[in-house]
This record gives sequence, C-alpha cells and structure tokens, in this order.
Amino acid sequence: MKPNDVVSTLPNNPTPSNNASVAAQQEQQPGLDFVRQVITEDLAEGRTQKVVTRFPPEPNGYLHIGHVKAICLNFGIANEFDGFCNLRFDDTNPDAEEQEYVDGIANDVKWLGFEWNGEPRYASSYFDQLHAWAIQLIKQGDAYVDLQSPEEIRLNRGNFIEPGKNSPYRDTSVEENLARFEKMNNGEFAEGEAVLRAKIDMASPNVHMRDPILYRVLHSEHHQTGDKWKMYPMYDYAHPLSDAIEGITHSLCTLEFQDHRPFYDWVVEKVHSEAVPRQYESSRLNIDYTITSKRKLRKLVEGGYVNGWDDPRMPTVVGMRRRGFTPEGLRDFCKRVGVSKSDGIVDVAMLEYCIRQSLENVAARGMAVLNPLKVTLTNLPNDMDLTHSRHPNVDMGERVIPLTSEIYIDRK
Repeated sequence: MKPNDVVSTLPNNPTPSNNASVAAQQEQQPGLDFVRQVITEDLAEGRTQKVVTRFPPEPNGYLHIGHVKAICLNFGIANEFDGFCNLRFDDTNPDAEEQEYVDGIANDVKWLGFEWNGEPRYASSYFDQLHAWAIQLIKQGDAYVDLQSPEEIRLNRGNFIEPGKNSPYRDTSVEENLARFEKMNNGEFAEGEAVLRAKIDMASPNVHMRDPILYRVLHSEHHQTGDKWKMYPMYDYAHPLSDAIEGITHSLCTLEFQDHRPFYDWVVEKVHSEAVPRQYESSRLNIDYTITSKRKLRKLVEGGYVNGWDDPRMPTVVGMRRRGFTPEGLRDFCKRVGVSKSDGIVDVAMLEYCIRQSLENVAARGMAVLNPLKVTLTNLPNDMDLTHSRHPNVDMGERVIPLTSEIYIDRK
C-alpha cells in the first residue's frame, strides 16, 4: 500500500452527491441513540446511580480516527449524564507496549478536549487482584491449568461446525491446578508450556466460550510492573474485571466484541463482583480511503512508507493534528456519524466538511501557487502594494500583497 492511499486531500467543496449527504446530516434531529436510551432507562429505574464509562486503549501504538469516535462516545456520555469517564490503559501484553504510547495517548485525549476522572489507570495495577480471582476460580472448579501445546489447544478448540474436545488436563484436581498455577507464576514453565483456562463448555456454539485462556506464561518485563510477573492475564479476562474494579456501569465497545460478551458476563459473575458492569456494542468507524487498523498502520510506519506515526498522511490523531485538523472538527464529525449497530462506510467528504466548518471562522485566508509559471508584466509602471482582508470578518485584519513586474500564475 502506498502512503497516498491512507488519507485523501481536502477538496475545496464536496461533490454534488456529497453535498446532499452533508445537508441530510445537518437536517437530522435524531432522538436518543440506543446507548443513551439504555442509560436513560437505567437512571430512571434506579439500576444506575452514577454513570461511569471508560476509554481503555492498549498502549501499543498511537490513536487513530477510529479511537476518536470511542473517545467522544465514552467521554461525551459521561459529560451528558453528569458522570465520570476513566482513562485506563489495558496493558496486558508487555511485548507490544511502551511508555511512549502511554504518554502519546494521554496527550491525544487532552488535545481532543477531554479530561478523565482522577489519574490515568492501568490494568497492570489490578494484577494482584486478578491473580487472587484466578486462584478463586481454580478453587471453585471453574479454571484449570492446561499443559497442552498451543497447537493442540488450537486444534482441540474445534471450529464453527465441529465442537471442541475436552483437554486431558480438564479434570485435574484443584490441588494440582493450584500447584501448577504457582509454578507458572514462579517462572518454572517456559513460554507456551502452560496456560490457565476457564472451565466452561467445549461444545458451546460460541467458540469464545470453549474454555478460553485466562493466563499465559510470558517471561517479559512490563513497563509498569517490571519483572514481578512471569505470567500475564489475557485481555478478555482482565478487561471485564478491570471494569468491575473501577465500578464501570456501561462498558462501550465495538461490534467485534459482541461474541465476547457471554464470557464478559461469565467471569464477572464467577468472581462474585459487587459491581456488575454491562457491555454494549456499536459499529466501529469506517471511512472511505482511510485505514482504521492499528496493525496495518504500524506496517506503514515500520515499512518506511510514511515518516512516522505523525506523518500528515496518517489518520492518527498526531498525524491529523499536523495536517491542520482541529479537535472541534473531529468532535463534530463523530457527533454527526452517531452511534448505531449497523456497519457502514462514512464518506470522507463528511470528515472534510466538518474540518472546513471548524476552520471557517478562525482561519485567515491565504493563497499559494503550487505549480508556478513566471510571467513578466511589461506595462506595469511601478511596483505597488495592494491590501486585502485576511478573512470575511474584517476584525481579523488585512494582508499586504506586493505587485511587481514579475508575478507567478499556475501552469494549469
């Protein structure tokens, strides 16, 4: 993929078809979306006393336009309902995470105009509690240590047509599982030799409920906890329990996590958490001509196709900021896109329109000749200075335009 495929340039005006879509968006006065309807009902019926949401990025790269929608949704809902929104780094994979990304993400959220509740939080801050809950699950008979190879686990999980097969270690005694789990934590197993799995149902039609992995062995140093741990929780285990620890009331995510929700509810129920967060899924943001996959964006950076995460051609927040996008324009765009369960592709003209609108009343006008052709005026008696307003708003002042016998026009 070439860098120019990442984002398009700003046209002067939307095409006629895009004008229609922009106008339609402007005229819409929708009622509450389904997320806000749920929250309104929860508050009215007393199921929720105080709305608490969270924005939980993994610090393994810089935020992109898709994250902007999630930020606006979670922080926006907290503001609308007089609640709180936490910034939590789901840092459960030490091999991919760096402090650079932690700092960059925090700066991006602030630049977009949002403030989180208290200090930034980390899933790694809850590792002790997650470990204690894992031991509780083992004692309850809801988890076991599996010594199958990763390939055996993959093959025995089955597929969408065939059910999975029980592990030969599934019925190991509680005492043996506790001993093996302790060995995992002490670093006595090599990476890939042992995992802790939930004991649910290997015949479940939902493959995510077929004894999912809770912990895996990783002999890696963590940017927050150092070398304290020799095993780390999986995202699907740490995420719902981190929500429960923080008292999150509405855990908002994208549709690809819909099949993960049964396990989300299962693990919160099994640890007998006092707080019971609920997960709600909506469509992710897809825009014409724009990559919204951190993995693919990383390939562009590491492959040298672009000049870093802040290249103006990148749809990252730092890239869009360098390109001249405004936080007001991005927030307006996300508001217009809205929240739904229907996947679709948003016309990039909508984004460009919102950015232009945000700049309309604050940006001084300028002019440049990108493909110049020199012209000599033979009948200009004297050089002169012309004045012209910088903006239709005369309060923004004037600019001086020198007129000499040599001028430049565009070759086109």
